[in-house]
Amino acid sequence: MNEVWRARSGIVARRCARGRVRSRRRGSGCRCVAAAGSAAGPALPAGADLPAGLPDSGRGLRVHRRRERPVHRGRAVDQAGQPGRPGPPARSLGPDQILHDAGIDPAPRRTGPTWKQFLTAQARGILAVDFVHVDTVLLRRIYALIVIEHGTRRVHLAGITANPDGAWTTQAARNFLLDLGQRSASVKFLIRDRAGQFTGSFPAVFTAEGIRILASPPRAPRANAICERIIGTMRREVLDRLLIVHEHHLRRVLTEYLRHYNTARPHRALGQLAPAQAETRPPEPINLAKHQIRRKQVLGGLTHEYQIAA
Repeated sequence: MNEVWRARSGIVARRCARGRVRSRRRGSGCRCVAAAGSAAGPALPAGADLPAGLPDSGRGLRVHRRRERPVHRGRAVDQAGQPGRPGPPARSLGPDQILHDAGIDPAPRRTGPTWKQFLTAQARGILAVDFVHVDTVLLRRIYALIVIEHGTRRVHLAGITANPDGAWTTQAARNFLLDLGQRSASVKFLIRDRAGQFTGSFPAVFTAEGIRILASPPRAPRANAICERIIGTMRREVLDRLLIVHEHHLRRVLTEYLRHYNTARPHRALGQLAPAQAETRPPEPINLAKHQIRRKQVLGGLTHEYQIAA
């Protein structure tokens, strides 16, 4: 490459063999501009001067480059070649900016319903399943398989094990459908994540009953938000406040808590009703000043239930 270097107001200019003039301020990146005349002229001989009409200052070089290429690097230069504002050239427009300028959203509204609309419309026919793990005081990890009904928010404990392999998960699915009984006929969808415990035989159990499996996208917990929320509630109200010793202890704790959760704990999504009351009419309001309230301890006082004394 035949080059000529010349310093002008802190600018170093050169011309390469392709006939293009390159300008670079010391310590910054190189910026190319088209050479005056042809875009592919011969290389300058050693000792030759730069082309006539090339400005001497760094600002002039920028203006010259903009006039030669008025749409180079986007929005800062108008068609007359005058810079919109001083400073370095703007970056090229990305796909989002191009779509925005054209009046098109990056993700336009699709013809089908959104995920939230789908969950709301099909709530009574949707089940969601996920694992929750607990570390015991003996440094062992135990897994519990949780299933929740979207429509009523009723939670089921499908099983507890220290080795949740594919065979165990499949058997737990069979046992859960047997316990569900006639209510399984109204279930249309099952939402699960992509955990390795859900092998090919697990969805086959539900598919045989006419239930469609919906696998959530990778690393998208909000796609299974209702099941993730109950797991977070269990951790905040029980698991983070108790020391679990073994599987039998965990089963007893979760069984008692889920009985309280399904029969006595109010839910905002159900109008402050418990899941067991979701399919019934709300009770008539009463004057608590005329009744005695009895408090019942749950899990040794970890939480409480309140009832009207007889």
